[in-house]
Amino acid sequence: MKTSISNIIDRYGNDPVRLMDILLDIQDEIGYIPEEINQKIADQVGISKAELVETVSFYHFFSDKPLGKYTVYLNNSVTAEMMGREKVKQTFEEEAGVTFGNVSSDGLIGLFDTSCIGMCDQEPAAIINGVVFNNLTPFRVKEIVNSMREGEAITEMFKQNYGDGNNSSELVKAVVSNNLRRKGPVIWDPYTPGEGLQKAVSMDPSQLIEEIKNSNLRGRGGAGFPTGLKWEFCTKAKETERYIFCNADEGEPGTFKDRVILTELPKMVFEGMAIAAYAVGAKQGVLYVRYEYKYLKKHLENALEELRKERLLGKNIAGKKGFDFDIRIQYGAGAYVCGEESALIESAEGKRGEPRDRPPFPVDKGYLGKPTIVNNVETLAKVTKILKNGSEWFNTLGTKESTGTKLMSISGDCRYPGVYEIEWGHSIYDILEMVGAEDVQAVQVGGPSGTLIGPNQLPRSLGYEDLGTGGALIIFSESRDLLKEVVMNYTEFFIEESCGSCSTCRNMPVLLRDKLQKILDGHGVVQDIDDLLEWSKTLKISRCGLGHTAANPIVTSILNFRHLYEKRVLRDREFETGFNLADSVRESCEAAGRTANI
Repeated sequence: MKTSISNIIDRYGNDPVRLMDILLDIQDEIGYIPEEINQKIADQVGISKAELVETVSFYHFFSDKPLGKYTVYLNNSVTAEMMGREKVKQTFEEEAGVTFGNVSSDGLIGLFDTSCIGMCDQEPAAIINGVVFNNLTPFRVKEIVNSMREGEAITEMFKQNYGDGNNSSELVKAVVSNNLRRKGPVIWDPYTPGEGLQKAVSMDPSQLIEEIKNSNLRGRGGAGFPTGLKWEFCTKAKETERYIFCNADEGEPGTFKDRVILTELPKMVFEGMAIAAYAVGAKQGVLYVRYEYKYLKKHLENALEELRKERLLGKNIAGKKGFDFDIRIQYGAGAYVCGEESALIESAEGKRGEPRDRPPFPVDKGYLGKPTIVNNVETLAKVTKILKNGSEWFNTLGTKESTGTKLMSISGDCRYPGVYEIEWGHSIYDILEMVGAEDVQAVQVGGPSGTLIGPNQLPRSLGYEDLGTGGALIIFSESRDLLKEVVMNYTEFFIEESCGSCSTCRNMPVLLRDKLQKILDGHGVVQDIDDLLEWSKTLKISRCGLGHTAANPIVTSILNFRHLYEKRVLRDREFETGFNLADSVRESCEAAGRTANI
């Protein structure tokens, strides 16, 4: 085993910056990262054992213990719960003979919960030994576990055809469906690789940046920062060694649009990265992809290789002498916080994915301390189309403040979940009609970090003038218990995904969760509702967006659905602890065989 480990580390030049790749390969090779090899890894890459353990312990998909010959990660997102996850989970436990969070006594099957895996349009879904299984039912679980006991290979367990588009290609072979419901005029406009890049290199870099600024393209990851302005800031940095990062870590529950772009149009994204590189003078790019999309690895690597052969990556790109740029792919290992750009950069450097203090911003001091552009998948794909068709064309779409189109990941209680490309400016009501949603109680706009709105707000429109969003929209019908099924699920998600760096983010969501549970248990009073709003304010001093928005599920649900809270609280008293002394001592009294003297 030691020889194998050394070979893996040598493969990455003993470079501590490539620690994530080293650990991923070791985990693939052995099934886990044995504690006894930590010192060897640390010594060979030139870091301390403590630094190594910090990284290994941070990520969800790394483990220092065996996870079973067949390792099941079952998604616990709100849409999975809505579509029957609980029965699927119970069946896994019954058939495997082990509870979640553990490995069966024979070491065959490990069952583990995991946050959203980007399959909210085809739930319940799980990742088993790196392979996605979607639309799970108790019957399918029984078949899968039986196949495990018979020693079948994972891909032999499929009972359905491969998915549509490139999902069925030799390089992917996944049962994942694109569920592409609406092709819009930007991303899905006919595309030939190189069209945008050829036009870009015919321009001066400053002219190129001006073209992107004139398009009014704003980042499609959620924050909505003007793309051209970000590029311009980077060109003004003193350091001339610069990097381009594509953020493909879409971990927000309910978001899966980037999954479809990477499956069907990866070259468009890579071309957008090359255009950005030409604009700011970068030589290297990194596509940071969430671990859950690792099943696309061969497909993405093939796209890069084809672009190199077409002279659209590598040396003298698109015939432009001196324009050299190439891209490598970096996979994460399960950490929602790595969607934040500075945490993503930390992770790509082989460290814990903890957000950095800002300033300095990545455009000044990013990857390896050098100026770095971080744009998301959809943004870079649109850069390619803007160069092809022009900024004036892009401005004819959408609204004045929100130009172009937006890819929406839509799931929940609707007939047609999937990906829709629509122009900014459509109302929520328009979208609900489009996807076949009826009897709507609430809509979550923007994932857990966004806003939960009610029926009276359905005329509101998507756009930075009103409801800006990274692209997730989840629909809840009147049959759902919003507080118990939705708000609590989202709050638990933020607790699980906090990096723990800020005391506010580490502690306050737990206190909010406990207060919410008190209300759900029937022990809440009116003051508890006001406490939830007041306590949430402390999260605004957290370092990053995860901390800032961790209370949003509770805050927006109180603001728009306060009546649901008021129905559950006690109105005949000002204070209620929720503590029952008799219940708390019952177990000890039974063990001691005595009656409680209360």
